[in-house]
Amino acid sequence: MSGLAAESFNTASPSTATTYGARDHARAQETDVERPEAPEGAVWAEHVAPDGYTHRVLARGTVFRLANPEGGACAHVLLHHVDQPWERLNVADTVKVQWNAYGGHLLLSDQGRVLASVESESGYDALCGTTPKGRDMFVRAAAKHGLGKRDLPPSLSFFQGARVRPDGSLHFTGPAGDVVTLRAELPLVVLIANTAHPLDPDGACTRLEVTAWRDQPTGPDDPLWTATPEGRRAFENTHEYLSARGSA
Repeated sequence: MSGLAAESFNTASPSTATTYGARDHARAQETDVERPEAPEGAVWAEHVAPDGYTHRVLARGTVFRLANPEGGACAHVLLHHVDQPWERLNVADTVKVQWNAYGGHLLLSDQGRVLASVESESGYDALCGTTPKGRDMFVRAAAKHGLGKRDLPPSLSFFQGARVRPDGSLHFTGPAGDVVTLRAELPLVVLIANTAHPLDPDGACTRLEVTAWRDQPTGPDDPLWTATPEGRRAFENTHEYLSARGSA
């Protein structure tokens, strides 16, 4: 594929034990659907098929939007800092620092820095991670960036939710939102697997739309910077790190 479309793969493909099987597997990876409508200056625009995955390196300040046009997508997301990929999304810290397991405006690393900010109000699932199929997709996507299994922490899921019952058990709450917009606050490797939520009894999903365009990172004059004391410290940590490297 060419243009703005990234490598988008569908894992429901034939065996690769034979030459013909390997050929059919390779051809099955390409998605035939048209790319979603993208704004001027877009750097990424594609549909991700059900049980498919995609990945992209995004510059700091890039806005990337995930959309659920048919209501059944489940976008499992991992983020790694491009310059030092051992710094990656830390779901536990993201939940702890924001005092919220069901959504927040910051996606944090274990270094206390903001990897990405969430501009929309759509919640996420930080409790369940992904399925074995989703894990396999992440392994394949990560390999494109020199990353292995040990580099893959628990992921966040958008568009399908879960809640904790009073007895501590989890229950699936189904679809949650149609669009989520994120902003890269550090240069990122973005890995996305579009596959069913682990608790979804149907075990199915629909296509996901991904678009991204160049913009600016969040600055001190943005209300999000000072919305909470914890968030302010995370943004300050990020700014200090970048300033020391001469890239703020």
